[in-house]
Amino acid sequence: MLSREGTGPAWGIVIEAARLGYSKLSMKLRADMMNGHGAAHGGIVFALADTAFAYACNSRNETSVGHYASITYLASAREGETLIAEATETARAGRTSTYYVSVRTKGAAPVAEFMGTSRTIGGDYLKSADL
Repeated sequence: MLSREGTGPAWGIVIEAARLGYSKLSMKLRADMMNGHGAAHGGIVFALADTAFAYACNSRNETSVGHYASITYLASAREGETLIAEATETARAGRTSTYYVSVRTKGAAPVAEFMGTSRTIGGDYLKSADL
């Protein structure tokens, strides 16, 4: 997935782990990711969580898309800190799955909690020719 998108590489997202129903990503915060208060912009925190969600919900190689997402911001993060987003599948029923994503600093301080619902839309994400 990372090779097919422009956003993850542009933000410096690193895949730390990925397996069935789970992903763990990291991203070091840069100056261009800060808001006017000098804290990580909420959109960049959401984007990291959403990317972890995408990796987890496509982990079965079934093309899945986000259907709903919400986030609760708990604390700010600053330039130079590394954020870790861990996504875990919490339920799966038919074509619908739910995921919980925890965003923390590398030092384990909580930054945000994200909940997402995905919908499988059919077909393999990666074809055998892509492998």
